[in-house]
Amino acid sequence: MSYCIQQPMARCRCNGTILCLCLMPSVMMGHLLVYIMVSIFVSISYSPPHLPVHFVAPGASANSGALASHPLGPFWNLRLEDSALWNHLQHLWDRRHNPILRVNSTAGMITRLSTQPPEMEVSSDCGPDKCWLPHLPDFNTLPEQMRSFVQSMHCRVYPFLMNQPRVCAGNESTGPELPMLLMAIKSQVGNFENRQAIRETWGRSGWVKGELGGRGGLVRTVFLLGRQDSTTGPHPDLGGLLMLESQQYGDILQWDFRDTFFNLTLKDLLFWHWLQNHCPGAQFVFKGDDDVFVRTSSLLDYLHKQREENGMWSADRNKTEKIKDLFVGDVIQNAMPNRQPTTKYYISESFYKGAYPPYAGGGGVVYSGALAMRLRQVSERVHLFPIDDVYLGMCLHRLGVAPIHHPGFYTFDLPETEREKPCAYSSVLLVHKRNPKEMLTLWRQLQSPPSPC
Repeated sequence: MSYCIQQPMARCRCNGTILCLCLMPSVMMGHLLVYIMVSIFVSISYSPPHLPVHFVAPGASANSGALASHPLGPFWNLRLEDSALWNHLQHLWDRRHNPILRVNSTAGMITRLSTQPPEMEVSSDCGPDKCWLPHLPDFNTLPEQMRSFVQSMHCRVYPFLMNQPRVCAGNESTGPELPMLLMAIKSQVGNFENRQAIRETWGRSGWVKGELGGRGGLVRTVFLLGRQDSTTGPHPDLGGLLMLESQQYGDILQWDFRDTFFNLTLKDLLFWHWLQNHCPGAQFVFKGDDDVFVRTSSLLDYLHKQREENGMWSADRNKTEKIKDLFVGDVIQNAMPNRQPTTKYYISESFYKGAYPPYAGGGGVVYSGALAMRLRQVSERVHLFPIDDVYLGMCLHRLGVAPIHHPGFYTFDLPETEREKPCAYSSVLLVHKRNPKEMLTLWRQLQSPPSPC
């Protein structure tokens, strides 16, 4: 009797299992179909957010059509892309300088939680260094200027070939001369005409009056040079001529490094050290190229106005800090690295990933002397980058200082139809580019009141 009852029950259980196995594929296909339909509906209904215009470095004016992809994240964070060499090295330096990881050892605590990687040491040995090449699998295919930079980026210490320690020294009767504006002009050995045109026009040292009778201020000018780059071909030896120029004018600062485009960052670093040692009292610093034209009188007026409005000597700490952090130029936002190997601004993805911080076009910028001292200090915690104006933006970003955009800095020149009209320069503080002849012509034209355009 019991056998007859158990047999039908076993048969039912067997039939249920077979039914489940048969229906399972159909149920799974149904779920997959629903998922596909929902995904299609979401894709059709999604509209991307409106994003502002972004530019490919070195940047362009707002009218440029050179667009780049939207930056995926902030420039500086704790999760930099370690797959790119610069990001990897900077990440290591961030850890090294993290105050949480560098507790005071005199208090009986651990100085650092991690040992300093040997590749992060700043060396005075400026020979080629190949220890970083494993991080650049495409090293042999990179342009020569990038390969050269990578092998020398560990070095920041270069000796003087020509120094001018008394630019701001004054004399025994007057004491130190503290310039209101120190002009630091990037030049090259062979650019004799550019330097002379600047000395005779907008960069002349001495007391410069303000525009239309303004107060003006004391201006001192120095030119920043490296040694002639012999790798670009045979060049005549211009060392003797440069020495004579230096003896006559006393304004040449030259260091013993190759004067190449990717080494312009060194001119900032070495100039800041010179400034700290020989002219720390300069109120403001102008750094620019030797092919720009600056309306120095108007620039002095602008700096006087900033000093008065922001209370350089005020007891109001907020105003004082504002003038100390002054950094003005043609500011470029949301730029991306240029990935075209044929351009001089090319930065490979294996070297650097991410967006650039806000920076001012390198044709010319002006900043406070106090900020120059802070830039020198913070540069010791920012790894060298081959484009000098971007590197300056990186240092500012590290300090938490935002560069101020001024519409009078025309680093991409005036509209072509306006360039020959003297009155078009009434609102200009800087314009790029001008050769020596154009500098002299424009200087003479601007000495008389502008005629109607």
